Amino acid sequence: MDFKDYYSTLGVAKTATEKEIKQAYRKLARKHHPDVNPNDKTAESRFKDINEAYEVLGDPAKRKKYDELGANWRMYEQAGAAGGPGGPGFGQGQPGAGWNVNVGGGGPGGYRTMTQEEMNEMFGGENPFSDFFTTFFGGMGGGQPRTQSRSGRARAPRPHEGRDLEQDLELPLEDVYHGTTRRFSIQHDGQARNVDVRIPAGVGEGSRVRVAGEGEPGTGGAKAGDLYLRIHTMPNPQFERKGRDLYTRVPVPLTTAVLGGEADVRTLGGKSLRLKIPPTTQHGQVFRLKGHGMPVTGAKDEHGDLYATVDVQLPKELTLEQRKHFEELQKLEKGTKHSAA
Repeated sequence: MDFKDYYSTLGVAKTATEKEIKQAYRKLARKHHPDVNPNDKTAESRFKDINEAYEVLGDPAKRKKYDELGANWRMYEQAGAAGGPGGPGFGQGQPGAGWNVNVGGGGPGGYRTMTQEEMNEMFGGENPFSDFFTTFFGGMGGGQPRTQSRSGRARAPRPHEGRDLEQDLELPLEDVYHGTTRRFSIQHDGQARNVDVRIPAGVGEGSRVRVAGEGEPGTGGAKAGDLYLRIHTMPNPQFERKGRDLYTRVPVPLTTAVLGGEADVRTLGGKSLRLKIPPTTQHGQVFRLKGHGMPVTGAKDEHGDLYATVDVQLPKELTLEQRKHFEELQKLEKGTKHSAA
């Protein structure tokens, strides 16, 4: 029997806080969940290891016992062998007793409790915990499945609602602006079917779109969980989003910035606006175009604002005549300075 390094399994330091351990667990559980990796035995094995590690490190009492083991775990194993699983210093494993395994999904803080019975149902009735875990922390006891009563008669599994699932979805900024529909292929019990999901216009970065009933199937006739799509916006070369507002840069010729005029501004919605440029407009000056930002989700005809930053364009080449005019301008500027002095 090999020693299980639960800290290494979750990729955290031994000094990690409860919050850091929970965050690491949630990230790994989502990545390796069997529903996300159907028919992938490697991911299934990794998922078991992750849950086992969190069952110990996520419980202060079990974590303390585990930390006490250290390099002396062989001694505890021998002591346990003399008195049964969970020898001196550990609670005796009771037949039929199950450990609660926290997995990403419903409940407060994005979690719900998953019993060992549910783990058995997910993985075909086999013990989801390693020999190391069973030896030091109890578990299956004498190997009896929890689907048996104390009299030994088979008992039907209790109904359990399916867990909620979460998946990241990256979208171009244009699709977030207009709203879009995405088709997903969702697998349940080896069967795949297509589901069209409408993403509302203006949905915020990091917000979630709920797809009812498309999470993990329930057992025993209970309802399925929901699928949540967490929206992330891809970078856009012309526009930057900050909440409901958009920011863009507008090239303005030097002569227009000095003398005044107009500049063309393209909106994310595809419109062309004429921005009035006052004389002596400075490079980096910002103009607000009200109502041309992102649409507000759930509020019809309501938009944020578009902020246009002036990018004064200096000439890269000068004709002889242009150079002459700039030299004359330079003389005028020097004359003005001398007069002021």
